[in-house]
Formats: sequence, C-alpha cells, structure tokens
Amino acid sequence: MANILVVDDAAFMRMTLKDILEKGGHKVIGEAANGAEAVEQYRKLSPDLVTMDITMPIMEGIDAVKLIKREHPNAMIIMCSAMGQQAMVVQAIQAGARDFVVKPFQAERVLESVKKAMG
Repeated sequence: MANILVVDDAAFMRMTLKDILEKGGHKVIGEAANGAEAVEQYRKLSPDLVTMDITMPIMEGIDAVKLIKREHPNAMIIMCSAMGQQAMVVQAIQAGARDFVVKPFQAERVLESVKKAMG
C-alpha cells in the first residue's frame, strides 16, 4: 500500500484516480490542482508516490517534477498524459518521472504502474 498525492487540474480526473487507487488498496493522502500546489503538498505530506498531470495552469507537471526531484531525489512520480503528448512524456521521464499512464485511465494500468514504481 502506498500513500499517494494526486495532482491534476481537473477535479473529475483527481476523483477518478483517487477511486482507482483506493479500490486498489492505496491511500490518497492529498490532492493538488497545479504544479505549484504539488510541490507544496509534497513538502508537507512526503507521499510515497505522486501521480502528476502534465498540462496544468500556474506550473506545468514537468516543472513540478524537476523541482520535487531536486529537493527529493528519491521521489516516485508517475506522469498522467492525454494521447498525443509523447514528446512531453519523454521530457517528463528525462526530468525523473518513473512511468506514465495515458488518459482516459484504465484501472489495471494505473495500479500496475504504481506497483512498478514502488517495486
């Protein structure tokens, strides 16, 4: 079981992910609606894992990954991207993300990715 921070600017997406993760036996300990909030919540909560949307207002997901990884080199982050964001996914992995899942979310894929990252 992992303590997870869910980051997405769409409340519906956060709710969907939270539902998948909790049904999979994990605990969502926090949520953030943009990259700046994600960095703040990470500092406050020290989650085992973060699911990070790529495209968000105020601060993009990739910038948030870079900041979190700079302060917490062992941070486990999974990117969540829409179809057609391959170039950004590559940037996210280079910035230190462990894996990525594509929207719309498939429960098995999300849980498999969490298991792999925590492995």
